[in-house]
Amino acid sequence: MTLSDTQRDRIAATLAEIACEAGEILRAHHGGDCPHVLKPDGSPSSVADLQAEQLILAALARTCPGIPVVAEETCHNVPPADLFFLVDPLDGTRDFLAGDPEYSVNIGLVEGNRPVAAALAAPGLGRVWYAGTGAFEAPVRAGLMEAALPIQARPAPAAGLVALVSRRHGDSETEACLAALPIESRRGAASALKFCLIASGEADIYVRCGPTMEWDTAAGDHVLTTAGGCVVAPTGRPMIYGRHALSYRNGPFAALGDPAFAERLDLPDRGPQTRPQTRPLADEADRLNPEAPHP
Repeated sequence: MTLSDTQRDRIAATLAEIACEAGEILRAHHGGDCPHVLKPDGSPSSVADLQAEQLILAALARTCPGIPVVAEETCHNVPPADLFFLVDPLDGTRDFLAGDPEYSVNIGLVEGNRPVAAALAAPGLGRVWYAGTGAFEAPVRAGLMEAALPIQARPAPAAGLVALVSRRHGDSETEACLAALPIESRRGAASALKFCLIASGEADIYVRCGPTMEWDTAAGDHVLTTAGGCVVAPTGRPMIYGRHALSYRNGPFAALGDPAFAERLDLPDRGPQTRPQTRPLADEADRLNPEAPHP
């Protein structure tokens, strides 16, 4: 059994509510002296990360019982299942600690090896995006979503592409990919927010050849793909998720508002990174909360 369209849409709306609620925890810590430590890979983990993740885990256990969760801070080594969540409670922790408002909460539900429902909240900007079978954006006030509107990625502008670039992460391979495309301008942006800005038609491309993790990208990938864009690996095929053997590390990828440009990309290929396609178990799908709100 696979998830029905109705289930996917209800789950996506529920994830948006959870992401907004977690975002209020982050907003309470933002701009202050948030205690944090450095993890073995050198990336920071803060009290805000941990508190937001605890809220998300509890909410997912309540609304979608029985579905495993892979989350960055406290359960990043959980094996994937045929149906599982990928969670980043605070994407862009360095920027968050520096006072930048462009941090996000990312929650994606993966079926097989692709996300099928997702939400990404940007608490510092008062925005949330979510997608099941359709993609939506809503303003957020005091942690509550207001009326949502459908979004659509735009065709490539005749004047050239607007590229979103990381303020903290740059490399020669990414620069080489962008140099081969008609880039009209560049805009700095932090976190997985870049996927959603493209999905909303505010920019056109985001290339990342440096390291990222699956919980960084799954939610934004689904929002953008559902809005008519695409996120592609070096093979030109969609990104895949659930690669426990690779510790959930992504390879290079590009996020595009106009899929026609995918064939013009020259992403570095670092070898096969595949996970067999699987189907969700019927009892797992049936345990999903049928009472969650529909967008």
